Amino acid sequence: MSDYTNTLKTCMEDAGMSQDAVTKAMELYQSDARDELVRFLRLQRCELVEEMHESQRRVDRMDYLIRQSKNI
Repeated sequence: MSDYTNTLKTCMEDAGMSQDAVTKAMELYQSDARDELVRFLRLQRCELVEEMHESQRRVDRMDYLIRQSKNI
């Protein structure tokens, strides 16, 4: 495996991508489908951003409950 192949695989795993997604990305990379790989990685990124936003919404709800509980 090349250095970039190792980096790609490691980073995707560290980002929490499923094994199926990692496999698909590696196949795209190895088949020299760079544009498709970039589109796929951007879609994965969008999913992570949405997860982050949902997590932030949950934190905001907890902050609201904490503030409200202080005023009871």
